[in-house]
Amino acid sequence: MRPGPVDGWLSAEPSRKPTPAPATPDPSPTPVLAAASGGGTALTAEGVSAAIDPLVKSSALGTKVHVAVVDVASGDVLYARNADTMTTPASTTKLLTAAAVLDARGASYRLSTRVVAGDEPGEVVLIGGGDPTLATTKNSLFPGAARLDLLAAQVKKALGGVEPTRLLYDTSLFSGAETAKGWDSGDISFGQVSRVQALMVNAGRIKPIHNEFGGDPRSSDPANAAARAFARLLGVPTSAVRKGKAPTAAASSAPSSAASSAPSGVVPGQQLGVVQSPPMVQLTDWMLEQSDNTAAEALGRQVALADGKPGTFDDATEAILARLTDLGLPADEANLYDASGLSRHNGISPSLLTQLLSLAASGQKPALSAIFGGLPVAGWSGTMHKRFVSPKPNQAGQGVVRGKTGTLSGVNTMAGTLTTKDGRLLVFAIMASGSGGAVTGRAALDTVLVKLASCGC
Repeated sequence: MRPGPVDGWLSAEPSRKPTPAPATPDPSPTPVLAAASGGGTALTAEGVSAAIDPLVKSSALGTKVHVAVVDVASGDVLYARNADTMTTPASTTKLLTAAAVLDARGASYRLSTRVVAGDEPGEVVLIGGGDPTLATTKNSLFPGAARLDLLAAQVKKALGGVEPTRLLYDTSLFSGAETAKGWDSGDISFGQVSRVQALMVNAGRIKPIHNEFGGDPRSSDPANAAARAFARLLGVPTSAVRKGKAPTAAASSAPSSAASSAPSGVVPGQQLGVVQSPPMVQLTDWMLEQSDNTAAEALGRQVALADGKPGTFDDATEAILARLTDLGLPADEANLYDASGLSRHNGISPSLLTQLLSLAASGQKPALSAIFGGLPVAGWSGTMHKRFVSPKPNQAGQGVVRGKTGTLSGVNTMAGTLTTKDGRLLVFAIMASGSGGAVTGRAALDTVLVKLASCGC
C-alpha cells in the first residue's frame, strides 16, 4: 500500500542516479510485538482536564460530547466525560470489528473464492467466499487482491479442452438481510456501501475506484455482477448465468491428477480452481485506513463463521460482542446493528474503545496489535490524509495522531493513539454530535487532540 505522499514518490521517475550508501553494520533487532512501555513525562488528570476541558465544552465540537483519554503505560484514566455511556460511534465501530476478526481468524487467514464442477455436463459453479476485495483483473484498488481472470485460467486448465456452457454462482456463505437496520435509504445509492453478499468484486463497486466523500457507484446485485464478469472470462454467455448451489461434495473434493488431465474424469463437486485474498491483516488494514464499509460487513461475518454461526448481520454483531467479552472488555458498553458503523442504532462507549486500544498496545493479545498498522496517520494516510490542516495550529498534530475516524450527518468521532511532546503514549476516544457543521466539528475535534499532545500537562 502507498499511503499519502508515498504514492507520488514511488511513481516518480528518478532524477539522477542514486549514490550508494556506505555499508553499515546491521542493527540489533528489536523485540517483535513488544508491549508499550513507559516513556516521557507522565501527564496528570488535573493537568489534562485544565488543558482540554474548555475545548471539549466548546459548542463547535457539539452539543453532546463523550470523551476518554488513557495513559497506556500506567493505565491511568486522564480524562473522562460521559466515558461509560454509549453514543453513536459511526466508523469507530470498525475498531471492534477489526479486533474481533483478528482474534477469531488470525492475521494470516485468507478468504478463498472457489470454482467446482456442477451436476450437469459443462456446468461450473463459482462459490463466494466472502472476499470483498476480489477483483476481476489487476487494479490498484486492493493491492494483491485475488482475481477472477486468474481463477478462470485455472478452470480452463482443469477442464482441458472442454468448454463450459453454464455458470452457477453460490452465495450461501452469507444469509439473511443484505442491509442493516439503521442504514439510511441513500447509503447504497450514494455509494457508501453495497448490499452484503458473499460474492462480489471491488467491494461491490461498478468500477475499482475509492472516494472518501461522495461514495462509489455500486452494483444493484454485486454477486450477479461478479458472476457475469467471470462468465465473460470463461467464454460462457451471460444468458447462461444463474444463481444456484454447489454440489455437496464441493466442500471436500479436490482435483485429482487424472481428472485434471482428462475432461471425462471431472466429477460433480470437484474443485476446478481457487484464488485467495491477501492475509486478514491486510484486509483489516484496508478496512480501517479507507473506512471501507462493505469490507467491514464482510469481515464481521467472518467472526460469526469462525464461531460456527451463520453469516448474518445479527450473528456477526453477536459474535463480535462475544469476542470482546472473551477478551475481558466491557462488551455491555456496546450495542451493534452492523459491523461498519453506518447504522445509527449503534452505540459504543468511549471507555470500551480506549480499553480495547490499551489492550492491543499492551502485548497481552498479540493478534490485536495488528490494528495499529491500519490506523490512518494525521496529514499522511487514509481518512486522515487531509485532517489537521485547518486552522493552521492544528497542523501540529500531523504525524502525531493516529486514529479511526467516524462521520455521519451531525456526528464526528475518532479513536486512536497519540504521542505527547514529552514522548508519552496515550489512547483516546472522542465522540461528538450536534455540531453546527461537519467541517467545523472535525476541526474542533482535532484541536482537542493537538492540545492534548502539546500541553505538557
